[in-house]
Amino acid sequence: MCVKGLCLLTVLSGLAASGVLQVSGMHVYTSGDVEAVNGTDVRLKCTFQSSASINPNSIVISWSFRPLKPGREESVFHYQQKPYPPLEGIFRKRVSWAGDVMGRDASIILQQVKFTYNGTYICQVKNPPDVHGTVGEIRLRVVTTASFSELLLLALSIGGGIAAVVILLIIFVSCRRCKKKTLRQLEGNEEAPHRERKDPTVW
Repeated sequence: MCVKGLCLLTVLSGLAASGVLQVSGMHVYTSGDVEAVNGTDVRLKCTFQSSASINPNSIVISWSFRPLKPGREESVFHYQQKPYPPLEGIFRKRVSWAGDVMGRDASIILQQVKFTYNGTYICQVKNPPDVHGTVGEIRLRVVTTASFSELLLLALSIGGGIAAVVILLIIFVSCRRCKKKTLRQLEGNEEAPHRERKDPTVW
């Protein structure tokens, strides 16, 4: 015979090990490090998984900003039934909603980023009763020009587009030439019998 508390602990441990008892919680996922060129728009991607079913009327999404230099944390964006961009601060008129609550997407877009936007962005999601769990963090680095890897990707995409256009032009020109050649051959075959006919009175 075992002590009640010890028996209960043993049963709970067994259920947890078997997967019957699962600890609920909100899990938020972000892209980590992001680089953006000064003056351009950048998407801060944030997705989440909740153990509770998504309720669009009660879910709350909040974004905050922690600068690189010592300073206070600033609110960037808030969502509760509808988007609430900031009415003041450095992000006023510079943030737009890019997420989909039912699609478990809490992303936002920063417009015309500035060097003062360098820092860490925190994405937090609450879906009552699932209000505890991890938060997502994105470290944004605003640069003067794109990095070599980004320039390489851009060059490859542009080069690929140009190559595709050139190939299409070559195919088009080749098809036209083949068509003209075929027409000439057909016309030649039709004219050939007329040339072979001779006047029987002429020797």
